[in-house]
Amino acid sequence: MMNSYTGQSSKLQKLVILALLGTISMVLMFLKFPLPFLPPYLKVDVSDIPALLAAILFSPFAGIVVEALKNGLYMIFTGVSDPIGVAANFFAGVLFIVPVAMIYRKGKTVKSLILGLVFGSVFMALTMSVLNYFLILPAYSWFMGWETMSADVKWMTIVAGILPFNVIKGAIAGSLFIMLFVKMKDWIEQKSVRQSAA
Repeated sequence: MMNSYTGQSSKLQKLVILALLGTISMVLMFLKFPLPFLPPYLKVDVSDIPALLAAILFSPFAGIVVEALKNGLYMIFTGVSDPIGVAANFFAGVLFIVPVAMIYRKGKTVKSLILGLVFGSVFMALTMSVLNYFLILPAYSWFMGWETMSADVKWMTIVAGILPFNVIKGAIAGSLFIMLFVKMKDWIEQKSVRQSAA
């Protein structure tokens, strides 16, 4: 009976933490800034950091839940004016945090975290380039009523804008997360152990 109560309490605590991280992530999504040497419509935010924390604390799936909460809340607060951009943000976030969490959870060291962040940034940037070419850019053209982009225009948009943007975004988020992780390392490890035992 005690174990059942403890398990329920642990699940409730996890849900509360995920809801909180999702809300923080949504707020961070509003704090966007452009990069001077890239197209102005590409704006960096660090809203993947709370999702990454959830993925490392609990599981990659928990990080995906936070990404879904973030984008769902963002759409509620802003309206459905840019569903394709929100969907792209979700996919980019998932492609970034899942590899990082999987690599970190194998070693659970700062070194494995850095390795995961480098791999996650590159994986996200390359995969999002492919998704933009085949899905996201054509969907944007259709949604905005533009003429269909030629292959050359799509590649130029990706190589000159989207690819470097995602690499830089991953590097910024990764650098900030490392600083956060170093300060919270003991707490993160303690929480991770408790969740594994629960």
